[in-house]
Amino acid sequence: MEKMRLGRTGLMVTRTSFGVLPIQRVDFATAEALLRKAYDAGINFYDTARAYTDSEEKIGRALSAVRKSIIIASKTQAKTAAKLEEDLETSLRYLQTDYIDIYQFHNPQFIIDEGHELYQAALKAQKAGKIRYISVTNHGLARAKEMVSSGLFDTMQFPLSALSSDDDLSLAELCRQHDVGLIAMKAMAGGLITDPTATFALLRSYGNIVPIWGIQKMEELEQFIALEQKPPVLDDELRSSIEKDRREISGSFCRACGYCMPTCPARINIAQAARMKLMLNRSNPALFTTSEQRAMMEKVKDCIDCGLCKTHCPYKLDTPALLRADYEYYQNYLKEHNIV
Repeated sequence: MEKMRLGRTGLMVTRTSFGVLPIQRVDFATAEALLRKAYDAGINFYDTARAYTDSEEKIGRALSAVRKSIIIASKTQAKTAAKLEEDLETSLRYLQTDYIDIYQFHNPQFIIDEGHELYQAALKAQKAGKIRYISVTNHGLARAKEMVSSGLFDTMQFPLSALSSDDDLSLAELCRQHDVGLIAMKAMAGGLITDPTATFALLRSYGNIVPIWGIQKMEELEQFIALEQKPPVLDDELRSSIEKDRREISGSFCRACGYCMPTCPARINIAQAARMKLMLNRSNPALFTTSEQRAMMEKVKDCIDCGLCKTHCPYKLDTPALLRADYEYYQNYLKEHNIV
């Protein structure tokens, strides 16, 4: 596995790294097999979060014996110092370690400056040897740029893929200027990208972006290992493929980050329903026309247009409008294909 320096942390991380969020969806035996296979293949960087249910525990069980050989990033959604300390102790216990390499504030919707109690709590933990580097994640470009420029954070985690705008990708140069490590989440755009080849080549062409590929199946892991063994070059053919995808999906599309969903009083699966048109056209439609999927889409009719999802969307999407449009498209698709 090729490695690269993660900004001023000096950590040498594999350029193909592991986003652990999806292993919440598999059992412990499957998760352990995936994590051990990744480690045996040479992957040394694993990103998780306290909010990712049992994923920290799965890392701890699978990789605690090789802790000194791997780099772990985790996150806290804490809004107070006391909660950060609680989250950190829980993460350490589940990860079966006494330190976390990269500890990230998890998509804060506010600016954390040096005097903020959260930053001071992180500094205290750093001095105690419980974390090595203080970092942050975000989905909003303006906020991300402000935090990168602040000089307070050693890494920034941000959604980047072949569908990203040039503005979003400009974050790479800003991170280079400030020597901040740049970690790319959602490199498959929440499932809208079905072939990782173009995204793999694009992100690698920047030289300072480390994608953490979300993996929950062995075949996915093997695909990324194969790409790492023979990295694709960003040639004219791949550039054309990227431009085609951007044209087809340009504008307002849901990235499936899920930040809107806990607030929905109608309990609509927004991350799935608001992307249904794209999923029908970019994936196997049979997966999205089952009775379960049809019942899920019927929940869209329960939307009361309260606007809570809009206020929680880091991309400022008009989520209710997206839901209505995708519901209408979905119903027409079912009729056209005589699916009842």
